[in-house]
Amino acid sequence: MFRKKKTIKEEFERTEKRPAIRCSICTGEQVAGFQKLSTGKFEEVMVLRNEEDKKEYLERYGIKETEIVKIW
Repeated sequence: MFRKKKTIKEEFERTEKRPAIRCSICTGEQVAGFQKLSTGKFEEVMVLRNEEDKKEYLERYGIKETEIVKIW
């Protein structure tokens, strides 16, 4: 029998970083991560290949869909 993979809750500093998805205009590739508020630097966490990857990102960090910022 196969078990569903457990997602481990991870924390991030909400006062210093905001959840973001960086999208490539040319290839359409999407990378989930966090943008540092003070410098604007993007920190990659995982590549989003499909909706399941996005759901995993949201669950792992306890993020709501409305909190995510898209960076082009």
